[in-house]
Amino acid sequence: MANFEHVKASFWGAGTYGVQPPLTDALIHQAEELLSVDLPPELLELLRLRNGGPVSDAWSAFPTQRPTSWSPDHVPFTDLHGIGHDGHATTLLNSPYLTTEWDLPPRLVLLSGDGHYWIALDYRTQHEPCVTWFDTDLEAELHLAADFRTFIEGLMPAEDLAG
Repeated sequence: MANFEHVKASFWGAGTYGVQPPLTDALIHQAEELLSVDLPPELLELLRLRNGGPVSDAWSAFPTQRPTSWSPDHVPFTDLHGIGHDGHATTLLNSPYLTTEWDLPPRLVLLSGDGHYWIALDYRTQHEPCVTWFDTDLEAELHLAADFRTFIEGLMPAEDLAG
């Protein structure tokens, strides 16, 4: 398991799809107001380096203890949504619409996904969100990590996993 500073130093991958303009305090405030949450400080640290986009291959998967529709031993984490309104890419600000569209529980902030699955900050039971995998096709969910930092520190290369 890597520490947060190690992951942060090489978190972002190549490519610009989904990258929003640089994060500002005003955008953070707007997002937290719209979503009615306090976003984790580690998430904001990553988004201040680059406001969304592809994740490095070194951090592209999160191992699981049970199979998912994606793999027998992990879920993908190939991109992280930023905060903004630029372009057609999904951002954290789309979470209220997308949770309704995909019939997901309330109080989620969608970090990554394509509609058939989502990885989300899950604020349903506490102020400090856990991280949860949602499979919309199978109507299943899987707890991944107690908090965002633990999730980030648990990421690893998908190629190191079996599935």
